[in-house]
Amino acid sequence: MAMYSFLDDYSEGAHPDILRALTDSNWVQQAPYGTDSHTEDAANKIKAHLGEGFAGAIHFVASGTMANIVSIASCLRPHEAVIAVASGHIVLREAGAIEATGHKLIVVPAIDGKLTTATVEAALASNAHFPHMAKPRLIYLSNATETGTIYTLAELRDLSALAKRRGLILFLDGARLGAALASPKNDASLADIASLVDLFWIGGTKLGALLGEAIVVCNPALSEDFAFHVKQRGAMLAKGRLLGIQFQQLFGANHLFSSLAQHANAMAAKLAAGILSAGHSLSADTETNQVFPILPNTVIAALQSHFAFYVWAKADDERSVIRLVTSWATEEDQVDSFLSHLAAT
Repeated sequence: MAMYSFLDDYSEGAHPDILRALTDSNWVQQAPYGTDSHTEDAANKIKAHLGEGFAGAIHFVASGTMANIVSIASCLRPHEAVIAVASGHIVLREAGAIEATGHKLIVVPAIDGKLTTATVEAALASNAHFPHMAKPRLIYLSNATETGTIYTLAELRDLSALAKRRGLILFLDGARLGAALASPKNDASLADIASLVDLFWIGGTKLGALLGEAIVVCNPALSEDFAFHVKQRGAMLAKGRLLGIQFQQLFGANHLFSSLAQHANAMAAKLAAGILSAGHSLSADTETNQVFPILPNTVIAALQSHFAFYVWAKADDERSVIRLVTSWATEEDQVDSFLSHLAAT
């Protein structure tokens, strides 16, 4: 590409350690469909972070949309619905994938990108004319959210308590969970999340893997026959080793899952600080690796000659919100270059 990309956190291929591990294991025969030694070891490495009481299961799939479809559809009966914020990934960015499985999305306003107990309670109250309305059954969270914000441990505990009290399933989309856990504002661990939600997934695609996500089924009642759902949805790879090897590296001795996310967040923090210092504002606090500056349209046009990024939303007649996403591979000199070009416009 002629220009540097801040479009997303998967424009690069994969971290060199992951590519090296894939190459080193290439000629070694392994069992298929995720029954290989690499996948078993990767699952055990992840389980070591989930607390001594973890009694669930881990399944690896190739993409985030697969992870959401398999996880959500496996939990729900045909008449049951999902509560999600209006900015949620399953609402806006997955081409109606969840609705295509036959499940209604009950959409509520986002508060700093997040669901709250109050918005969930409101959704329950306004969707209670049974059997004439779809029955709310699953709460969908993203951590980090689509605006880069994170859930605090207290917020997760409150939502978990509400879910248990109202007989709901709590599900967390972890496409950028690494960035959330590495955030300076974060006070939750993987073990905390595993103890509070029924199932969640850990994103690899957006954190240095070629592809791959790890679905963590925390509630033992949901674990039974989960592999059948993975298979029926076309998410069970014959060469399952490809996913296992990558998560071995992410959760291996070099602690890539943490260190790569920390780098991405640090680059985003530097971008955000520079943008504010230049006199511009942000539409959302920068808590992870997504930055949402509000810039004049003339400035945006000038920057687009050198950098790729999304124009996210209209702010007013003369300004727009753009999205800048940093990754494990973001080069600091390109962050400096962006800020220099911004200052020169």
